[in-house]
Formats: sequence, C-alpha cells, structure tokens
Amino acid sequence: MRVLIMTDMEGVSGIVVWEQVEGGKPLYEECRRLYTEEINAAVRGAKAAGATEIVVVDCHGAGGGWTFNSLVPELLDPACEWVNHHPWGRYTELLEKGCDAALFVGMHARAGTPDGVLCHTISSTTWRNLYFNDFPVGETGINAAVCGHYNCPVLLVTGDEATCREAKELLGEGVTTVAVKKGLSRFSARNIPPVRARQMIEDGAREALKNLKAVKPYKPKSPCTITIDLPTVDRAGEFRGRHGVTIPDPLKVVSKGKNWMEAWNQIWHWRV
Repeated sequence: MRVLIMTDMEGVSGIVVWEQVEGGKPLYEECRRLYTEEINAAVRGAKAAGATEIVVVDCHGAGGGWTFNSLVPELLDPACEWVNHHPWGRYTELLEKGCDAALFVGMHARAGTPDGVLCHTISSTTWRNLYFNDFPVGETGINAAVCGHYNCPVLLVTGDEATCREAKELLGEGVTTVAVKKGLSRFSARNIPPVRARQMIEDGAREALKNLKAVKPYKPKSPCTITIDLPTVDRAGEFRGRHGVTIPDPLKVVSKGKNWMEAWNQIWHWRV
C-alpha cells in the first residue's frame, strides 16, 4: 500500500501565531519539531495499517531556504521518505505510480474562517477567497484536487476544529479527521497537549487506512471554473496575461479549463 502524507505547519497543536511558523524566528525551531513529530505519528499509523511505501511532502512555506524545508530530518521516522523544497502542490511522482491514499497533517482552514487558527488560502495577503465551480475551498481543497486528479482519495485530515469541519464539507463524512486544537480566534486556541495529539493522529491514520473506499477521490466537475477574490485591486496585476485567465472586475480573477488541472495550471502559473 502506497501512502502520500502532505503536511503543513499551521494546523499543529500549540501553533497559533505567524512567528512560530516563519523560518529564522526564535519560536520556529521549537515548532518545526512539534511539526515533525505530528508527521511521525501519521507515519506510525500508516505503517501499522500496512503501508509499504510512505512519502511525506513538506508543504509549508516558511520563507527563504526554509520554504518547504521545515522538517527536522534527524527526527523523522525511518519508515518514511520525504520530499523537501519542491514546488508547492507539484510533487506527483507517487500519485503517478498509483497511490492508494493521501493523509493531510497539520492543515489550516481557508481564509476568512472566524475560528480558523492562522486561516488563509495560499497567501494571507493575495487570496481572499478561492472557488472551484463556485464551491469555496482552501488549501485542503487544492491538495485534495491534486490527489483526485490521479484518482487518489484523501482519507485523513488533521488540524484545528475548523479545518476538520471544512474537510468533511468538502470530502464527505467518510473522511477521518483529527482535531488537535479548537480555534478561539485567528491567533489563539485551546490545544490538545502534543503527546496526546500525536497518539490521536497515529490512531486516526491507522483507522482511516482500514477502508480505502471510505472517501471518493475529490474531482471538481469538468469543465472547471476557478475563481479568486482578491483583497485589493493591485493584486490583479500578477494574473494579467496568463493564458485562459480573465479579470472580469478589479477584484476577481477567473480561469476556465476542460478539467480542474488545466484550470489550475493556468491560474497558478506553475514554473519549475
């Protein structure tokens, strides 16, 4: 059984402010260890469920050389391999080989979620709202759509309560969720202590992988329209001139494609 573990930092127990997730800040070193250990918990659960190949992808943009490079290598469970410093959302090797399931660890809620700790979508300054065919999504939805394009279901999502609620709205009640904290505001939370949170994640991963059919791969309907609401008019500039992308008004960017991946490639404008 092949398992892909996609990870982010804001949804980890104990993390509530930007200074904890920005590379080079004093609080970052402690929190990258908290991050790594929650990932290890998912690896242990996957291994216990029978996974024979486990690949972890660091998806946290911490800035500078720390971007997608926040895991502590010497702490990682030896049962996995990991991908670091790869373009965000673009590691598809395991998916192309045929991946049985994806697990999302440390996720955060989409922008504008009142009880979402450190809530944002892609950028806390550029993207106000994101829609796939008029359905509001955040980074959980983006990553799930990448996996779904390759017919891989997302079986586990961990983060705060708002993230878990968002995951079930998107993926259905069959997805296993583990809430390691409850957001009291965007920058505060009531947390599960790390040791207990890790056990919850390990148990959740093991149970989720018992039924690979519990969740259907997430595939936005084709043809697909992706819409971004911008916070300020100056942000539209970076989207101008992209093939398949229009700016119908100063605060809205639209991409239409024959399927989700085409529409996403146009608006995300990926370069190696």
